[in-house]
Amino acid sequence: MTPALFQRFRDFVHGQAGIDLPVGKDGLVSARIAGRVRALSLPSEEAYLEHLLAPQGRDEVSAFIDVISTNFTHFFREAKHFDLLRRFVRDLTAAGRSEVRVWCAASSSGEEPYTLAMVLDDALSGRGVTWRVLATDISTRMLERATAATYDAAQLEPVPPAYARRYLVPGPDGRSSIAPALRARVSFGRLNLSRPPFPMRGPFDVIFCRNVMIYFDTAIRQGLVQDVERLLAPGGLFIVGHTETLTGVKTQLECAEPSVYVKPRTR
Repeated sequence: MTPALFQRFRDFVHGQAGIDLPVGKDGLVSARIAGRVRALSLPSEEAYLEHLLAPQGRDEVSAFIDVISTNFTHFFREAKHFDLLRRFVRDLTAAGRSEVRVWCAASSSGEEPYTLAMVLDDALSGRGVTWRVLATDISTRMLERATAATYDAAQLEPVPPAYARRYLVPGPDGRSSIAPALRARVSFGRLNLSRPPFPMRGPFDVIFCRNVMIYFDTAIRQGLVQDVERLLAPGGLFIVGHTETLTGVKTQLECAEPSVYVKPRTR
């Protein structure tokens, strides 16, 4: 892939998904699109890009974003955040709240939103509280995996045994599925985080947006955080990845601790 062609792919994916591909990743892009080039019987990478840009290639854009996106995730990743969530929602209900809403903004293949659901169900059981998790992602391929809600033993290894007994249903093939009652509390939808304002209605008590803003430039991050402020309840938490900060973003959100931000309550 020539530098000029790689730059065109960089410009295209930034315009479509806000992803800022680093310089020097031409080999990665070439490897990831190779299957799509073959699947469409196109003669070259340049022909594939021209297909993406053409009206008849509109449906292929989603497949391109799917293969170019990084989707690493696992159950109970960065576990400290889930301990914080447990304490936070219990404090909310102790103060009289009867409903809790959580948004997982980059849900990938489902491990994170189902972890959220396990923690919420365990923390709020018997408290007379209704709760829901909204899970969104830009990748249709990852959303299909998430809604299937079936994982192999290696993927489920981080799930604590007590949670596994309560929330997993073993299958005959050695894989396990998320229990139907828990799945019913999680709603999935496709969302492009680079294009606010977002269509969902707030307020959310907690918004998880972890390990995704590292792929965005400052302008995209600014727009995302601005809409998060709109959707977050006063006193609500915005949780990002441990390696992420809101440095360079203008926001009213206050840093409560590393990777955790709170929306100030009105005074």
